[in-house]
Amino acid sequence: MHSRVHVLRLYRRSLKLALDWSVHRYLWRGQALYIRGLFEAKRNVNEPRQQRELIKETEALLQQWKHPDPYIPPCAPGGSKYERNLPCPILDPPPKMIL
Repeated sequence: MHSRVHVLRLYRRSLKLALDWSVHRYLWRGQALYIRGLFEAKRNVNEPRQQRELIKETEALLQQWKHPDPYIPPCAPGGSKYERNLPCPILDPPPKMIL
């Protein structure tokens, strides 16, 4: 039961993190569906050791993708003054082109 709660919290954190990178909901929706697919693909893992590895890997990814200046709605306390939409960081180098 503990791992189920932990995974649900990771899922929620990943959705909130995606919302930090894309402020508009219509842009975020596609990312949310992609994240849901990633979690659904590993849903039937029952081995405790594999579950721990997946949780550890997901937490590392969330830490890596953490936004340096997360968006806070203007009407919230300490909210952002202007709406902005920063691009996601490019973590992988571009593939080599053979001409």
